[in-house]
Amino acid sequence: MDRFKLVLAQLNPTVGAVEANLAGARAARQAAAGDGADLVLLPELYLSGYPPEDLVLKPSFVAACRGAVESLAAETSDGGPAVLIGTPWAEEGAVHNAVALLDRGRVETVRFKHELPNYGVFDEARVFAPGPVPGPVNFRGVRLGVPICEDIWREDVTECLAETGAEMLLVPNGSPFERDKPDLRLNIAVARVTETRLPLVYLNQVGGQDELVFDGASFALNADCGLALQLPGFEPAVVTVDWQRSGSGWRVSGPVEPPVEGIEAVWRACVLGLRDYVAKNRFPGVVLGLSGGIDSAVVAAMAVDALGPQAVHCVMMPYRYTASESLEDASACAEVLGCRYDVVPIEAPVAGFSAALGPLFAGLEADVTEENIQSRCRGTALMAISNKLGAMVLTTGNKSEMSVGYATLYGDMNGGFNPIKDVYKTEVYALARLRNQQRPKGSLGPAGRVIPERILSRAPTAELSENQTDQDTLPPYEVLDAILADLVENELSVAEVAAKGFERATVERIQHMLYVAEYKRRQAAPGVKITARNFGRDRRYPITNGFRDRG
Repeated sequence: MDRFKLVLAQLNPTVGAVEANLAGARAARQAAAGDGADLVLLPELYLSGYPPEDLVLKPSFVAACRGAVESLAAETSDGGPAVLIGTPWAEEGAVHNAVALLDRGRVETVRFKHELPNYGVFDEARVFAPGPVPGPVNFRGVRLGVPICEDIWREDVTECLAETGAEMLLVPNGSPFERDKPDLRLNIAVARVTETRLPLVYLNQVGGQDELVFDGASFALNADCGLALQLPGFEPAVVTVDWQRSGSGWRVSGPVEPPVEGIEAVWRACVLGLRDYVAKNRFPGVVLGLSGGIDSAVVAAMAVDALGPQAVHCVMMPYRYTASESLEDASACAEVLGCRYDVVPIEAPVAGFSAALGPLFAGLEADVTEENIQSRCRGTALMAISNKLGAMVLTTGNKSEMSVGYATLYGDMNGGFNPIKDVYKTEVYALARLRNQQRPKGSLGPAGRVIPERILSRAPTAELSENQTDQDTLPPYEVLDAILADLVENELSVAEVAAKGFERATVERIQHMLYVAEYKRRQAAPGVKITARNFGRDRRYPITNGFRDRG
């Protein structure tokens, strides 16, 4: 065979939804058959969804995946396209991250992932056994190398495949999004192509799974490292690509979509993560507190872009410290977004708590306790609305606030999901400016300015006391975010951060706030991973922690 058609099924599976995922594979195969294709490639662990985590420790789940594989394999007896599908696979007492070739009515062969990532968000060595270094798969006279995701991040597997006669590399992936990840993937693929002189297809899944977002953006390189095709980011795609063999080997060609980059990629990741979290967990919509500030305005806009205005409910909960500008801006923002907007004053519940606690607090000065009562009244109101009407509560705290604990447990931290949890405050402003300038692809919200200009220009404030601003407690966000990025993402010492020109006392204070807020972060809602070190899956610090870097 000197020519064949390959279908790249860049799909959005749901973890645990084996039958639904199988239906997606069937639909992709049907489309491939209509296009006269020979082979369908699906992402890593497509049938189980990725990452399946401890689900694969449940024998009945692994058996369900195997049953789905065998059912689909039987359907290939119709003479139509073969299928390469990712699935958990139990063999000789071990469970492997596997890819199965289905053709001629049976499971022709299975290959196991050799390199199991066990860093950052990945815990594969916890649940899977590594397979041997794989050899090529013989498909209708063509020798296919099928390394799985991490197998191409080191040279051993692809080197073995090349030495044992592989003619091309088809790589199924479950590679989560983070800033600058697409460039890193491309660089890794170029390195493997350079070493093996084999063309390579990198197929990635798309969609949100808890904190993780998979951005798709699948691509292919020919043996000369030239970009042969690029699929869209942040959306499913089923695309047929052509392979032709000449004296110099195989070449692939297909469509080249422009990549989604920079701050737009962050917006689309947040929107996709929110959309899939709501849809896959079957919530009818979301409710959030719209304060008139930048964070809640951005989250409201993301929610409308993700779900449509009919599924978003914004609630302003004013108290005596709420400025008239906040009321006006929150109302204007909700009106432009076209979502439901209600005002629920919290004067009465705050007064009720103050009266109930008055005897216990007699003779004590008012402090942050009274501020937190306001926040907790708001959190209780939102949870009550959620319980009564069914919508999930969104929290709106950014990474800067979550880093230093500038948030109230059981107050503004109440909720089920936070799309900007891993976005620093300075980047929240950048996201707002982006959305006011353009309507990213796939957005369900309106075009044009959706966040009133005054929300961007006013000084950030929690409005929990008279004339309060965030900078009463925190350094300017440009300073805070730069220090946090070095402490969190880069794990620099206090001395190394101070050497960049920051006041040492400020760095030490921020480091202390970062450490002591760990107990709050453990109780925070999940949120979309954007950076290389998000709180939760990436950065796992102890709550009880006596270490303070004073070097």
